[in-house]
Amino acid sequence: MDALSKLIAVSGVQGSLDLRCRMAGSFALDHEQLEPGKAPFHLMLRGTAQLLLPKGEMLELHTGDFVLLPRGAAHVVQGTGHGASAEVGVDNDGPLPERSNTAGPVDMDLLCGHFSYGHGGAQLLMNTLPDALYVPMAELEGMALLDSIVTTLRREAARLDQGSLAITKALSEVLFVLALRRYISQEGLAPSLLGLLIDHRLSAVLLAMMKEPGRDWTVESLAHKANMSRATFARHFTEKADASPMDLLTSIRMQLACDLLLTGNLPVDAVAEQVGYQSVSAFIKTFQRRIGTSPASFRRHGAT
Repeated sequence: MDALSKLIAVSGVQGSLDLRCRMAGSFALDHEQLEPGKAPFHLMLRGTAQLLLPKGEMLELHTGDFVLLPRGAAHVVQGTGHGASAEVGVDNDGPLPERSNTAGPVDMDLLCGHFSYGHGGAQLLMNTLPDALYVPMAELEGMALLDSIVTTLRREAARLDQGSLAITKALSEVLFVLALRRYISQEGLAPSLLGLLIDHRLSAVLLAMMKEPGRDWTVESLAHKANMSRATFARHFTEKADASPMDLLTSIRMQLACDLLLTGNLPVDAVAEQVGYQSVSAFIKTFQRRIGTSPASFRRHGAT
């Protein structure tokens, strides 16, 4: 398994479709700030629109474009067409609600949904992304694949036959992976955990950390995994990740510990051992410093 696939696997991000918007003329659709752990996304099936963010940034959306808001930022989707805005109605009769202001031709056919993620491994991924992850799919290589996904999504959203929601949900998660791949490949990627994926040697180290968080890793053993000298490895790693190898390893261990505490019945000492701590007191101290609460309290109350 490659490092990006492993990162997505441990994140447990799950996609859901919320509604389809078919709009014409002038319109403005407000989207409120979502609760933590919810990341809305939009896929332009056909047409154009503008997405406005709280700080004044505006994104132009065209057919095939995908945008993800990892921290659930409030935003407005507005039309670029002419004509007075008609009243917006919502049809809840089908499996997927449809919002529309016209019975005729549309200027925007937009599929809206969200990804859900928890406090653990998913935050390793989501925290590295910009406030708005915008993917102009027409600029991507392999457009035939993307065309087929968008075409299938458009067809399934329109027909809503048996199993259509399962198909569109799965394909939305495929789009999430493709969006991440596009983000990683761009020029001038800001240093972050995802920056390690650019270098196959550092990517191998990240994969090893995630596969064996309980191993007694040292800078020397990680440098050996990368087939680099200790000094060269530490310098390159910090430049790409904006964190030292041991600092990032601690972050990975703490976020995976969150998942174990929330989803399993292991006692705290067993969780500590699984993520590389022989001393329970050292684990509790590190967890409280990084997460802001004790492991026992986190298990009782979750992320607050």
